[in-house]
Amino acid sequence: MTPPSDEERPIAALLVPDILDLLEEAPDSVSAETEEMHAADLADVAAAMPRERVSALLAALSPERAADVVEYMDEELRAEVLGAMPAPQAAKLVAQMTPDDRADVLEELEEEHAEDILASIPFEARGETERLLQYEPDTAGGLMTTEFVSVPENMTVEAALANVRAFARAGRREAIYTLYTTDTQGRMQGVLSLKELLAAPEGSRIADIAWEEIVSVRPTADREEVARITSKYDLVAVPVVDDEGRLLGVVTVDDVIDAIVEESTEDVQRLGAMQPLEEPYFQVGFFSIARKRLGWLTLLFAAEMLTGTIMRRHEETLNAVTALVFFLPLIISSGGNSGSQSATLITRGLAVGDVRLRDAMRVLWRECAQGIVLGAFLGVIGLVRAVTWGNDMDVSSVIALTLFAVVLTGTLLGAMLPLLFTRIGVDPAIASSPFVASLVDIAGIAIYFAIASQLLTIT
Repeated sequence: MTPPSDEERPIAALLVPDILDLLEEAPDSVSAETEEMHAADLADVAAAMPRERVSALLAALSPERAADVVEYMDEELRAEVLGAMPAPQAAKLVAQMTPDDRADVLEELEEEHAEDILASIPFEARGETERLLQYEPDTAGGLMTTEFVSVPENMTVEAALANVRAFARAGRREAIYTLYTTDTQGRMQGVLSLKELLAAPEGSRIADIAWEEIVSVRPTADREEVARITSKYDLVAVPVVDDEGRLLGVVTVDDVIDAIVEESTEDVQRLGAMQPLEEPYFQVGFFSIARKRLGWLTLLFAAEMLTGTIMRRHEETLNAVTALVFFLPLIISSGGNSGSQSATLITRGLAVGDVRLRDAMRVLWRECAQGIVLGAFLGVIGLVRAVTWGNDMDVSSVIALTLFAVVLTGTLLGAMLPLLFTRIGVDPAIASSPFVASLVDIAGIAIYFAIASQLLTIT
């Protein structure tokens, strides 16, 4: 969760002095005075308070209310507050959280302290949390919650409604708006909304009104796949089942949104040619950021050195026709820009499912046609510009043909690299704008001097 800035929480900043006064003079009244506030707003208040007073605020609230507030805190503050608490005290808060948030919080803490907290929470919640911690955080298993409502398929509507009421009164049920029907082995058989249950004729069996066309995922499914399914089928929750079809949990839409934000952040950072940051910008150490940026910068720098090598090999050409030097930036940028456009289009298409590996040939032909049209258009502009600068037709033709060839090459490279990376199991976002631009720079310089050597008479 991205922490709001001070500008985004003016009300919280105004409330802090009053909350601090209450904590000093009448801590027992804090809970009543803040009961109308949303937990997210109270988390903003906690973020604006002195760090050493946040624990006092949480202690003044009921465990359930404090757990809600902690869930809405940003990761840095949450880890700091829980990390400073004795394990038994932290366990009282963590035990009140939803199972998926409980697992996420424990993953943020130091391993030894997390184990102490886990050992201090009730047995049932501990077993539930340990099962969730077995899954990778960016998979459906790592995102799912076990707080859902399932009923036997042979149950009547009235009995199912009674079950839903019992579930709701017993405690927190994060995914209570959708019901899942199961057989005697726990295998999922159908799904229906709470609205459909309320509208069902009296005396009906759940199996008669539930939808049998169920969309589900395995616990190992990537979060991108979960997000794609949620968007495609307009779901509020995606059921997670094992290989036998038994219902393990559900991924709710709020967790899907968080996953989409995290995935988009990673893709944007990769598109900028750097390793993704695992934490918010200001929570990552200075040298950690530098290390994540340095690797790609070094690789790209080494690649760009090849352009200098190529230019040195054609030093005589440059000395003989100095006009060629003035068009180097134009040619390099045109090829890099066209490649970046194609890479962005195809990477995004792969991410949302519009483009698949089997579409490789269609992409190739489509982008080839795009490259021809775009290259021809820029080539004509380059020809006109070269002539107006006083160059003869031979030099102007070199510029025009090079622009055509470089734009076509950049377009094809930018389109095919994401598909190639996907094919070998690498994130296609690595085919970032700087990466494609560096490759096209090298190819563009080579193409430029190859055409110039063939068309110009150099003595």
